[in-house]
Amino acid sequence: MSLLNLPFLLETRRNHALEHATLKILSPKYPDRQMGGHSNPTGFMIIGDVDTDALRAAADEALKRLRAGERDLAIHPGCGTNYATSGLLAGSLAWFGLSGRASWGKKAWRIPFIFPLVLLVWQLSKPLGPKLQDGITTEAELGDMEIISIKKIRPSLHRVVTA
Repeated sequence: MSLLNLPFLLETRRNHALEHATLKILSPKYPDRQMGGHSNPTGFMIIGDVDTDALRAAADEALKRLRAGERDLAIHPGCGTNYATSGLLAGSLAWFGLSGRASWGKKAWRIPFIFPLVLLVWQLSKPLGPKLQDGITTEAELGDMEIISIKKIRPSLHRVVTA
């Protein structure tokens, strides 16, 4: 059994896919609003000022379309996986370039050389985030997942419960 298929990880990955698909379906209906989400093994949160009925319709459509094989809905350009991947790689390069026993004065002279490399790594790493989403942080095969409930917790925050 793969580590990614441990029950709590698999359910989180499936919910993450459903969250992304729901946001992709909702976004055109609310083009002027910022939205985001957070997934866990029991469902996901949608952060943003959206109507509960519109969220329910989008989540139902997302579930249906993912089940029909639209795997691309599980990959979202605004996912934290994308930012974390690029940030980790670029930040690691910067850290490596500034590490060592040299004084900070001598290290400062490295910055003009390190900075363009960090920007290059940032740009080159961008395709890696969606690949990590596809293979690790989301699972578009939802199994027998169902949407149990959608509740508005407070303004601009909904909880979607799945099982």
